[in-house]
Amino acid sequence: MHDDRALVEARLKRVLDERIRPAVYPASVPLQVEAWVAPGEPVPVAEGLAATHAPVKVGDAWGAPWATTWFKITGEVPAEWAGKTVEALLDLGFDENMPGFQCEGLVYRPDGTPVKGLNPRNQWVRIGAPAQGGEQVELHVEAASNPVLLDYKPFQPTQLGDKATAGDTPQYRLERMDLAVFDTEVWELIQDLEVVGELMHELPVESGRRWELLRAVNRCLDAVDLQDVNGTAAAARTELTEVLSAPADASAHRISAVGHAHIDSAWLWPLRETVRKVARTTSNMTSLLEDEPEFIFTMSQAQQYAWIKEHRPEVYAKVKKAVAEGRFVPAGGMWVESDTNMPGSEAMARQFVHGKRFFLDEFGIENDEAWLPDTFGFAAGLPQIIKAAGSKWLLTQKISWSQINKFPHHTFTWEGIDGTRIFTHFPPVDTYNCSMLGREIAHAGKNFKDKGVAKHSLAPTGWGDGGGGTTREMIAKARRMADLEGSAKVTWETPAEFFTKAEAEYPEPPVWVGELYLELHRATLTSQAKTKQGNRRSEHLLREAELWAATAAVRTGFPYPYAELDRIWKTVLLHQFHDILPGSSIAWVHREAEKTYAAVAEELGAIIAAAQTALAGDAGAGSEIVFNAAAHTRSGIAAGGAGRAAVTGEVTLTARPGGGHVLDNGLLRIEIDDRGLVVSAYDIANDRETVAPGAAANLLQIHPDFPNMWDAWDVDEFYRNVVTDLTDTDSVKVTANSPAAVSIEVVRSFGASRATQVLTLAAGERRLDIDTEVDWHETEKFLKAAFPVDVHAERYAAETQFGHLHRPTHTNTSWEAAKFEACNHRFVHVAEPGWGVALVNDSTYGHDVTRTVRASDSGTTTTVRLSLLRAPRFPDPETDQGVHRFRYALAPGASVVDAVREGFRINVPERRVAGDAEVEPLATVDDEAVAISAVKLADDGSGDVVVRLYEAGGGRAKTVLRLGFPAGSVVATDLLERPLAEAPAYAVEQGTVALSLRPFELVTLRLGVRHDAS
Repeated sequence: MHDDRALVEARLKRVLDERIRPAVYPASVPLQVEAWVAPGEPVPVAEGLAATHAPVKVGDAWGAPWATTWFKITGEVPAEWAGKTVEALLDLGFDENMPGFQCEGLVYRPDGTPVKGLNPRNQWVRIGAPAQGGEQVELHVEAASNPVLLDYKPFQPTQLGDKATAGDTPQYRLERMDLAVFDTEVWELIQDLEVVGELMHELPVESGRRWELLRAVNRCLDAVDLQDVNGTAAAARTELTEVLSAPADASAHRISAVGHAHIDSAWLWPLRETVRKVARTTSNMTSLLEDEPEFIFTMSQAQQYAWIKEHRPEVYAKVKKAVAEGRFVPAGGMWVESDTNMPGSEAMARQFVHGKRFFLDEFGIENDEAWLPDTFGFAAGLPQIIKAAGSKWLLTQKISWSQINKFPHHTFTWEGIDGTRIFTHFPPVDTYNCSMLGREIAHAGKNFKDKGVAKHSLAPTGWGDGGGGTTREMIAKARRMADLEGSAKVTWETPAEFFTKAEAEYPEPPVWVGELYLELHRATLTSQAKTKQGNRRSEHLLREAELWAATAAVRTGFPYPYAELDRIWKTVLLHQFHDILPGSSIAWVHREAEKTYAAVAEELGAIIAAAQTALAGDAGAGSEIVFNAAAHTRSGIAAGGAGRAAVTGEVTLTARPGGGHVLDNGLLRIEIDDRGLVVSAYDIANDRETVAPGAAANLLQIHPDFPNMWDAWDVDEFYRNVVTDLTDTDSVKVTANSPAAVSIEVVRSFGASRATQVLTLAAGERRLDIDTEVDWHETEKFLKAAFPVDVHAERYAAETQFGHLHRPTHTNTSWEAAKFEACNHRFVHVAEPGWGVALVNDSTYGHDVTRTVRASDSGTTTTVRLSLLRAPRFPDPETDQGVHRFRYALAPGASVVDAVREGFRINVPERRVAGDAEVEPLATVDDEAVAISAVKLADDGSGDVVVRLYEAGGGRAKTVLRLGFPAGSVVATDLLERPLAEAPAYAVEQGTVALSLRPFELVTLRLGVRHDAS
């Protein structure tokens, strides 16, 4: 037989596009349209419905960037359409290839009842099935003219991302506003042909099934009268009945389709627009659930449910009903789909606390899965947090975006730093926006790496990023592929149903140990420095606020600010969303975040001040006490306590031979040359030099930074090919010289920017503090601070949640070479046996660590570099422009436990308060390797004290938790402060609790306060 595949395939495409698709709506009449433009920000629904509208027509331009236009649409169903299915076709000017990235609308009835959302792939509104002839139609559309920022030529700098610079030029033109007859039979024919045609393309040419499908398509097209598609559609469909009825092979891959609409809580739109995106999408999905009995939809992010509850209660009512029916499934149990690399220990825990608690309170549902399809890599501390929150599964697909190495599993067990294991699935469909295309379903089956031992995978199905969700076309295709020869078998299922089946069929999956590093989007650890700084500072202010408020509540009856702390935590957690904290959103989002963080700092500062005042004693005594909220004793003051600080030792300043200064406090001797660079950091006690021979530390370096794509997200390895050392100075001078501390100020100008650094050595401290201010006005540049140290290290430690992980310093394999930019929290530590160096910071996350062997002495130089600033131009063309302040410190001779201590200290400064009291901590431990991460009152208002602690050094620890209050009971709990079913039986004995911890083990204890004690 002659090979006529190309001929039939081309025929199918043209007939579908030019004849069959247009026949879905064989008759139409225009609707009348009026419009009202809301002034400024969006208005309440009632106001939009009641506004005075003016006539507009199809073809008219509308929609300034970020504006809201209310359209009133009226018409009448023609009498001759009685008994037919009638729909309104409302095309606001859509590009169908940009769902989620364009204008959108939410349709309301005149009484304010939401109907459904409008987007490029969902332009219809059902009027009647069957319709009544003469029926009056009135619809209202709240239309958002969100500008297109990620266009066909992507990553172009634009001023449209900030309302202040976007202008008022209309973005769209009304394309179609019609009532139309919907021909169900033609629509079904399209779904038949698309499924058969798409499957046909995915089968091997030599497959008999492929040729069966080809012949069936040809017969079907022969049966279509191109001049009467509507009259012949039913007959044409019969030609496909046999091939669509052939059952799938017994060995066919199984796909659990989950209705999905990934909605970024902010990205190329501001937070306020996400509120409306969620309302539009959930309106669509609840409507679709009513029409499609087999369909299941899932949505994560408790914040998004809270938004519609607050702002669109009429939509939320529909969501709650669908949730109660078990078909609209809250997923993930987190407040938002956060970044997981940068959030601190407590913040990552609170993502689950607040997310799971919301779903429990609102719906009585507890999630077993963490649902993070689009997060940019996963920190090695996350498995323990997932388990401690009462969950056991994880889903993501983002690792499939890695540029260099292909991850070897799709279903596996992920082991975290403490040994906790979580059953994990990466959907092999390789997208969280599956649209049930034949190539997607075929790819999932072919791509699945666990064939032979497992056969189930999950497909999140629906338009996403900017929302939209599942369409009726996707459901129709899934129905045809439920049991179809040559295809994977597709079934709508909840995430829990999928994971239960997947876990049962694969009881011993392979194990992946350590972080799930995304070999892409590495620059998100640095972009938008002020957002990252706001996050870090908010996390530590919350630590202080909870600690001092709890202490004051137990000691003085201070009113614990439950509601305020709950609200502030949720605000901080929201801004950890994976396009906010990573710095990959538009200018509007980050400018707003800066203001929000400032407000958070002010409010938390007031809570801290009020609690400390309640504890400090007599403010008029003419003395002051120092509060220490860090995790270790400082200045003679216990962690979590307050008293008079004790300072020991002194610092001397002498001239350095050859120019510069020598700072010496008896523990460290620091040499700063006339370029303002640290050429020696000598550990006196260990008789050991820190700075590598011939090198200089605290060296600012600048690189060109123009990645191949994804400007705010990516830094490509070739950036290292060109580097400029910033060694020229404007001035080097002494700014403080006392026995307590000596400071040297160094000023440098470069490009259009200026850096001012103050290097300080304080009495009694084993670290050199460096305060850096950069007035940054570069474009597409990358600024780093380099510390080349004389350490032979094959690996280094970087802090992550509740511990640290090790990464190699070498590049033996492509996996190691790919980690050329990575995340740390408060410290990076490099060491040889018996001696190490820590670099701690107060607000940076990105860094790199490299090693070279010196030709002069064959010694190894390990260089740690902090990533300070970038200057990408998309999506925010003004990224990071302006003044920034960073604080970091070099700690020679530091162990990992020392690094933990110094990391806490630089992030939680001492606070001096007028008073005369000694404040005993509520809880302390006697092992420096154990860190207390939170002291607070229980969220349920019972007055119980909650203490969370973890082993921070990576070894085993036996410690005594000493309580500064009378405790009558102690119980180990999960993160939601519920007793654990399986946990050691702890006891309070003489005000102490004995603990034995595994490496990096996390423990949460709930302690009942005894009020009968004198």
